[in-house]
Amino acid sequence: MAQRKVPVAEILDELHELYPDAHCELNYTTPFELLIATILSAQCTDKRVNEITEPMFKQLNQPEHYLHLTQEEMEEHIKGLGLYKNKSKNILETCRILYEKYNGEVPQTHAELEALPGVGRKTANVVLSNAFGVPAIAVDTHVFRVGNRLGLAKSDNVDEVERQLMKRIPREKWSDAHHWLIWHGRRVCSARNPHCGQCTLQSMCKFAAAEAKKTKAKPAAKKTTKAKS
Repeated sequence: MAQRKVPVAEILDELHELYPDAHCELNYTTPFELLIATILSAQCTDKRVNEITEPMFKQLNQPEHYLHLTQEEMEEHIKGLGLYKNKSKNILETCRILYEKYNGEVPQTHAELEALPGVGRKTANVVLSNAFGVPAIAVDTHVFRVGNRLGLAKSDNVDEVERQLMKRIPREKWSDAHHWLIWHGRRVCSARNPHCGQCTLQSMCKFAAAEAKKTKAKPAAKKTTKAKS
């Protein structure tokens, strides 16, 4: 039996309907602030990052503001986040490079961004998409999970998931779809105990179909009666 084709257009339309106002949930006012916030967001929630950056960005909102800081002083600003020691080192070095090589400006290409300490493909995509309007799909844990579950991608490799999503989703929808998938992952399609029964995408979702099939295949528990003494 031929496998049912994934209804990509219908899935995207429904996600748009669900999350018409989806956007980056990191708080920032400049490309630089977004870059720093995104570096800090690794293995942390956006909510927690925003709590840290709100007071920090009042003092430190340009690369040159970080040049006089020691690593220990940088750590004091972000010690409430995971991996704060390594992030502190990367941020200070990134700020030095931005100041010395780019006149304090955030570069606008993948190659230049990914050459900065602490900046990988996902971070570069977030910055390019949200700060500079470049179509991109940043594959974080939510995009990875939801994309695979919906059948928009099928891979356990992050880079391959990005390639598959870029191939299946129209380029003009890349940035919006990235936010839709994140919002759906945070609000409905959680890693543990996803709310499939409440999901309007259930009828189009490969994961939901597989879960329903497994539930249906489970044998009913046999009732036992105690023998009368």
